[in-house]
Amino acid sequence: MSCDMEKEEFLKEFGDDYGYPNAPNKIDEIRATQFKRLDGLVYLDHAGATLYSESQMEAIFKDLNSNVFGNPHSQSNSSLATTDCIEEARQQVLNFFNASPREYYCVFTSGATAAFKLVGEAFPFSKGSRFMYTMENHNSVLGIREYALDKGAGAFAVDIEGADTASKQGHPKSTIKFLQHQTQKRSEAHLSEEADPFNLFAFPSECNFSGLRFNLDLVKIIKEESDALLKGSQSDRGRWMVLIDAAKGCATNPPDLSKYKADFVVISFYKIFGYPTGLGALLVRNEAASVMRKTYFGGGTVAASIADIDFVKRREGFQEFFEDGTASFLNIAAIRHGFNILHSLTMPAISRHSASLATYVRNRLLALRHGNGRSICTIYALNYSKEIYSSGPTVTFNLKRSDGSWFGHREVEKLASLSGIQLRTGCFCNPGACAKYLGLTHSDLLSNVEAGHVCWDDHDVLNGKPTGAVRVSFGYMSTFEDARRFINFIEYDFLLLRSESAHFNPLILRRTPPPAEVNDRASLRCSLKSITVYPVKSCAGFNADSWPLSSTGLLHDREWLLKSMNGEVLTQKKVPEMCYITTLIDLDLRALFVESPRCKEKLKIDLNSDVSLTRRDELGIYSRRYEVETSSDEVDSWFSKAVGRPCTLLRTSGSLAFAGSNGNKNSGMCGDWDAQLNFVNEAQLLLVSEESVADLNRRLNSNMRNAHNGESVQVNTMRFRPNLVISGGTPYAEDGWNALRIGQKYFKSLGGCNRCQMINLIPQAGHVQRLNEPLATLAAYRRIQGKILFGILLRYEVSDDAESDPWLHVGQEILVDEDRV
Repeated sequence: MSCDMEKEEFLKEFGDDYGYPNAPNKIDEIRATQFKRLDGLVYLDHAGATLYSESQMEAIFKDLNSNVFGNPHSQSNSSLATTDCIEEARQQVLNFFNASPREYYCVFTSGATAAFKLVGEAFPFSKGSRFMYTMENHNSVLGIREYALDKGAGAFAVDIEGADTASKQGHPKSTIKFLQHQTQKRSEAHLSEEADPFNLFAFPSECNFSGLRFNLDLVKIIKEESDALLKGSQSDRGRWMVLIDAAKGCATNPPDLSKYKADFVVISFYKIFGYPTGLGALLVRNEAASVMRKTYFGGGTVAASIADIDFVKRREGFQEFFEDGTASFLNIAAIRHGFNILHSLTMPAISRHSASLATYVRNRLLALRHGNGRSICTIYALNYSKEIYSSGPTVTFNLKRSDGSWFGHREVEKLASLSGIQLRTGCFCNPGACAKYLGLTHSDLLSNVEAGHVCWDDHDVLNGKPTGAVRVSFGYMSTFEDARRFINFIEYDFLLLRSESAHFNPLILRRTPPPAEVNDRASLRCSLKSITVYPVKSCAGFNADSWPLSSTGLLHDREWLLKSMNGEVLTQKKVPEMCYITTLIDLDLRALFVESPRCKEKLKIDLNSDVSLTRRDELGIYSRRYEVETSSDEVDSWFSKAVGRPCTLLRTSGSLAFAGSNGNKNSGMCGDWDAQLNFVNEAQLLLVSEESVADLNRRLNSNMRNAHNGESVQVNTMRFRPNLVISGGTPYAEDGWNALRIGQKYFKSLGGCNRCQMINLIPQAGHVQRLNEPLATLAAYRRIQGKILFGILLRYEVSDDAESDPWLHVGQEILVDEDRV
């Protein structure tokens, strides 16, 4: 079915909801005039951050350029103008939630997380208190648990389900059942118990993992019926207050606080209309405000204080007292323009519009089938109790191959990015929902952590189970074309399985016949064309006609790395400018020379470590531990200038044992655990074939959609940062090698090298450009079990004979040795 025909079908079903039919501007006009920067890009992470419009930003800049906003903690005209602006913004926020200023306060914070933290600090938890929260809560809500436990309160999670039986007709509790998890407690011997403690229940108006919207009747149910729902759990004592995390939900469906009188509501403005970031708000009901106990004071939150004695007079106004320091008044001034955009469309229309797109995507994904009839997609939270939940503009899922195994969510994200589609993968800082919907037990979670898995890494499937999911979410400016292009991507890259195979088979990869001129026997011979050493990880390497081998591969290869002040290893992925740092090792002088266009002087580093001047430490990266030597302040200062950020140079003096539990080599993580390694990602050496690169260039040249500025993209062998380049033979012959010999040196093949976005970086005229090629083309025919393979990884097999002559030489013949293990 053509896209036009499919859109017609879509509009027949959703035409009354899609595109703002009753608004001054329809969706196509909004996209064409207000979001021109999205041309060619599909943005599907509105749950993470929605987008600001051009007219919104123009209005903000006009406002800032036309007015003088001074610090509100003064009585000047500019300060009074700022105070008026802040009060107007407070009222706009309250109006957005249909909250009366006689019943609710609006406290501006530095973000949603700061608002949660403020509740945790000031809530009157005591030994008899309980903090109850749904499993589907963001990490920022879970953080409140620390305050509760420290004050002797009990904390526990709950699952909310439909009740099996009904009681009184229309009674809210009749359709809801709470399933309580284990209560957590800490030492409370020194704490006294209050007779009538305060308890807190927290839930999201919309789960940022699954997209399910919670029934807001929970507010009334907890306040009025908690004794029946929690009977016998020792959690029915005291007075219950309710916190709603509306950071995600209010972007399309803000809670009506005139109907659902929550005590606390947390919001984040960039989730609603894109700008500003770093600003949130905490809405506090007056009754709850009266029991909040704030300790810290700062800035203008006090009426008077004396520096050298214990005296402070706090401000009487709740909002003024709880907003520490100077309010972010310029950001606060900006939010009214965001609200103006939403009011022009209306929130009900935004909710219907975004929900229609999510429903379309959900239905299309469920309809996709592999050739053997198996469903490709598992959508989470699909079968929900309609008495408790409704569905929002988010679809969270994982994909399966035809044999039932999982595609990794990072694979989906990588390929989506290459197709110009921005989406989100992982657990979205919602560990409870992630574990619940993925079916991960405590044992699974702890095993994954012990195997080295952390948030945002590439370990997307461990022990046969996904560690996260794929999430697509829609905003008020999303279009049918966005949704359809996403479905096309899933069909093309995962359903048609362009090169996907359940088992590695080099013959699948070598689908292009070799050119006629390589069919004679002489041209099938391979020789070593070049040797490249990269002393500093992610910096430029140098070529050598001859170079010695060591137990870690090429001598001094990746022996150094740069680490930021926060402990992050610096690579070209995050610091592309590292490609301009050139290196050279002179073995006769026993020195490493480094140059950078940002530094006037060439840096010389002695290869002979001076133990008396070097501090030794340990470093854990890539699930290994290394003994490292730190550098002098002068060396660190040079590299800090070269990369444009503070950093330190570390040198490995040996890798230690695998850091995972029991050396778990089968955890699904990459790496040559049997070899000594310097600071490499996976293996000692990378080999690339000139013939394979030539075949890739033929594909790039013939694929017109890969054209860049009117010219087809072409790559050379060094784009792949190989240690060894070979010449001769047929394209991709190296895929089938198990072992090889260069001269008298033996190497074991560890399989293909999984390529990442780093090969798409192109240095041009002093800056680094990011393209989609060649990774996009490689993904079309070199994708196996979630990896885009190009080149092979090698381990040097040290032998007694090699000790007398450890050198490799350009021009040596490559001999394949299939019998050698």
